[in-house]
Amino acid sequence: MHWTLLFIAAALEIVWASALKSAHGFTRLWPSVFVVSAMGASMFLLALAARGLPIGTAYAVWTGIGAVGTAIAGIILYDESASPIRLLCIALIVVGVAGLKAFSR
Repeated sequence: MHWTLLFIAAALEIVWASALKSAHGFTRLWPSVFVVSAMGASMFLLALAARGLPIGTAYAVWTGIGAVGTAIAGIILYDESASPIRLLCIALIVVGVAGLKAFSR
């Protein structure tokens, strides 16, 4: 259950981080409300997940999934670079996150 909460929290991190662009530095009301709401829900679920997982693992997995997901969202939604070296760096984060999950109790 804790891993499920963590993965949902990470998905919400991807959502809020990707939506930051549409909030235009928190100058647009509804996109800003959406970002802050998703951010709060993500942090809340991270806190719940951390009850049953080591905090170092939970936080690293949360940020890793968020970073990878947001980078991929940037490529898809905002036409950001998908250069081979950038994709390699994203893959390295995925390997690190998978390793943390595989070797955590």
